[in-house]
Amino acid sequence: MTNAWATGMNTIRDMLRNNARQYGMVIALAVIVVLFQILTGGLLLRPLNITNLVMQNSYVLVLAIGMMLVIITGHIDLSVGSVVAFVGAVTAIMLADLGLPLLVVLPAALLLGAAIGAWHGFWIAYMRIPAFIVTLAGMLIFRGATLLVLGGESVGRLPSSVRFLAGGFVPDLEVGGVHVLPLVIGAAASAALVGIQWNDRARNLRHGLPASSARLNSLTSVLTTAVVMVFSYMLALHSGVPVVGLLLVALIVGYAFLMRSTTAGRHIYAVGGSERAAMLSGVDTRRTTFWVFVNMGTLAALAGVLFTARLNLATPGAGEMFELDAIAAAFIGGASASGGVGTVIGAVVGALVMGVINNGMSIIGLGVDWQQLIKGLVLLLAVAFDIYNKKRAAAGGAKTSAADSSGPDTGPSSEENEREPVPAGQSRT
Repeated sequence: MTNAWATGMNTIRDMLRNNARQYGMVIALAVIVVLFQILTGGLLLRPLNITNLVMQNSYVLVLAIGMMLVIITGHIDLSVGSVVAFVGAVTAIMLADLGLPLLVVLPAALLLGAAIGAWHGFWIAYMRIPAFIVTLAGMLIFRGATLLVLGGESVGRLPSSVRFLAGGFVPDLEVGGVHVLPLVIGAAASAALVGIQWNDRARNLRHGLPASSARLNSLTSVLTTAVVMVFSYMLALHSGVPVVGLLLVALIVGYAFLMRSTTAGRHIYAVGGSERAAMLSGVDTRRTTFWVFVNMGTLAALAGVLFTARLNLATPGAGEMFELDAIAAAFIGGASASGGVGTVIGAVVGALVMGVINNGMSIIGLGVDWQQLIKGLVLLLAVAFDIYNKKRAAAGGAKTSAADSSGPDTGPSSEENEREPVPAGQSRT
């Protein structure tokens, strides 16, 4: 029993030491949750508040997934907040003023977002203008376009079908006060995420790439399943699965699979790791970058629809600071400013860190001023942690190289090399 316990602790210690970037923010999220659970007197983890947390942060989670892909490629997108506002304004006008049904408006909104992303992607990927400049221009353009479309006024009173999208619950069966559907979806999501983890390990082993041990992978799978099922059980105790929660599960599982198990995902990482090396390897780096921004525009449009539906109106000031929340969530979740590093699950963890901090501070009565200050410090610490990990990894690599180069020398000894040369025609004795 003692040996099994020691082995388990050693496995956990090795996992944390060798994967500090990946698991550091998960541990930080757990600490933040426990801290605010204590400070709020147990209110944070009540089923009602868990449901509100999902609904209130749905748009940030959607944006964080898209922003993570952009940052992995080594770029940034400052326009997403303005795109959220613009698409939300157009959506509200089509719904409230033109009376179009949601089944027509939602695809149109997503196509509009994709077109905006294609506009950005064209200038960045093919015209080689820095993403910072292009998306900064986009932020100004679409903020101005929002003011023009709305005429400086709010547009509201959206149909009930739209409000159901952001605030409704999926009908399901209730047994003994517990909704069944959240548990079923939680089990399916856990199976999908665990399957992605093991498939990723098998592929790495098949191609001779570094892979985690079976014991470490098993521990990660158990922790993933436990977290997802506990979260699902909390939803089951309230009103079941929010419609937006079901959408988020589909996005998280889908994009996690895309990034870890498809050629397109590997191309995104390759472009961010070294665009020149990716190009020499046959990757169409321009096309990859272009579609990453198309994807970002589409997800920004979806976030705009969700935010507008939750407010039940479109306002000229919608989406302000959303780009910073999405960028902060990506970096807190493990993205690297130099590109090539990051995961979809990390983006979700980063968004949840921001959401729990906002929610917890609101419950205990801290104002927006303190919330902004603390979120800024969390972002700074996350980036500092990333830099620290890079330096530690570089130092470890240098030590390994030094050890390899200091192995036994099988060549001539230095004493022999220093002997005087032998004249021609004579032999050394």
